[in-house]
Amino acid sequence: MTSDLVRQWRRQERERLLAERNSLTGSERSRLADRAIENLDRVFRKLDCSVLGLYWPIKCEIDVRHWATRVAKQSGLTLALPVVIEKRAPLEYWQWSMGDPMARGVWNIPVPKERKPVTPDVVISPLVGFKDNYRLGYGGGFFDRTLASIQPRPYAIGIGFESFRCEDFEAEPHDIPMDIIVTEESHDVRHDGLTRSACHDG
Repeated sequence: MTSDLVRQWRRQERERLLAERNSLTGSERSRLADRAIENLDRVFRKLDCSVLGLYWPIKCEIDVRHWATRVAKQSGLTLALPVVIEKRAPLEYWQWSMGDPMARGVWNIPVPKERKPVTPDVVISPLVGFKDNYRLGYGGGFFDRTLASIQPRPYAIGIGFESFRCEDFEAEPHDIPMDIIVTEESHDVRHDGLTRSACHDG
């Protein structure tokens, strides 16, 4: 497909998947999310991580904040949330803990009130859809730009529901694959098929 057709397909697919996600009952969404977080925990426990970048859930995304808070208390790692600084620029990650004062950021998404930038070595990002280890997001490109800008690149985990696989997804040059995709049914490792045991190996 041409770039214009790819953009059109992504916009339509994004709308379809978001409508499907929003149509899930609260109990069904919680059941699937709990299973996905169990798989996330299995993956994360194998990684070396001192700063974990997560996200503030919107639009019925899987809420990983409480899981991350428990892990942080157990291991002493630092948590951080992404913040949009300007259009078409990489995100910044600001240090965050549950209960910290928050402010309204872009699209009214809560962000830490105090700017304490940190560099994550593992990041978790929600999925609208996915194919293999490529993520379909909301179309702003912020997450891809962020992964491209951080050196060494953080280990990237995408999390979503199994039903949101997009078999017709076509990756474009700017798309950066996740290192692993976690759903309620699986945790698929990137194309090389090898389980990675640390954030920065290879």
